[in-house]
Amino acid sequence: MSRYQRAGVEHVLPYLFDAEAAYGIKSEVYVEEGMPKGYSDPSHGHSVFAALADIRRAWRMADLSLVERQAVLLRYVLDLELKVIAAFQAVEPSTAMRRHERGVGKLAAWLNGEAYVDGYDALPESVHV
Repeated sequence: MSRYQRAGVEHVLPYLFDAEAAYGIKSEVYVEEGMPKGYSDPSHGHSVFAALADIRRAWRMADLSLVERQAVLLRYVLDLELKVIAAFQAVEPSTAMRRHERGVGKLAAWLNGEAYVDGYDALPESVHV
C-alpha cells in the first residue's frame, strides 16, 4: 500500500483542475527515447498520474470545510500568497496558513484511509484508524 505524504499531495495540487495536466507533470520514471529501460514491478511503483487521479477523488470526497477548500485552491491551484488569501477570507495570514495546511492534511489523511487529527504530520506511523 502506498502512503501519501503531504509533499506528494502538494506536488500534484496545482494540476487539480487542469484537464491536460498529465502532459505537463514530469514523471519520476521518464526514460529518454533510445535509452535502455530497466525492469520495474508496477505493484511497487507509484505514478504521479495515479496520484493525480487519487487526489482529484480525495478533493471530491474528503471532509474539508469551505474555507479550507478556498485556502487550498487559492494557495496551490492559483499560487497566491498567504497575505492575499488572508485578505480574501478576511482573516490573519496565520489563520489562512492553518486553513490550507489543515486542508492538505485532511486530503492526505483521506487518501491514507485515516481520520484527520490536527497535527496529522507529527503523528507516529503506528497511529491508524
